[in-house]
Amino acid sequence: MAKLRAFLDAFRPKAPAPLPDPDAELALGALMVRIARSDRAYQFEEISLIDRILARIYGHNAIEAAKVRATCEKLHAAAPESDTFARLIRETTGEAERLAALEALWEVVLADGREDLAETKIVDEARRIIGLSQADSEAARARVAARLDAVSPVPLP
Repeated sequence: MAKLRAFLDAFRPKAPAPLPDPDAELALGALMVRIARSDRAYQFEEISLIDRILARIYGHNAIEAAKVRATCEKLHAAAPESDTFARLIRETTGEAERLAALEALWEVVLADGREDLAETKIVDEARRIIGLSQADSEAARARVAARLDAVSPVPLP
C-alpha cells in the first residue's frame, strides 16, 4: 500500500515554493510586469526588455535576470495593489535609485511606441507613492524617449 501511495504521489503536483519577501529589485520587476500586462498583451519584446532592464540595473546575467523576472511575474499575480511595490521602493532606496526605477517604468511603457492609459496610470501612481514629482516623471519619460529615438532606425526616403 505504501508503494502504491508513493507511486501515486509522484504524479500529484507539488506545492509551489513560497514566494520570497519582495525587496526593491523584485518590487520594481513586479511593477514592470504589471505595466507590460496592463494592456492584456504581454509580448516577448516586453519580457525581454524587462530582463534587460533588470540585468542593467542590478548587474545580472541573462539567466539570472530571467529568473528574477519569473519571480516578479508570480509576485505581480499574488499582490493585488501596485502601491505595495512602490511603497517598498520608497522605503528601501535613495532618490537616485527611485529615479532609475521611474525611468525603468517609462521604458516599459514606451517600448511598443505608444502610451496606453492603463500603463501611464500605473507609472503615475507609482511615482506619487515613491515620492517623486510630476516634473521628475516628465524628465524621466523624456530621457527614455530620447534614448529610444537615438536607437530607432531612421526611415529611408
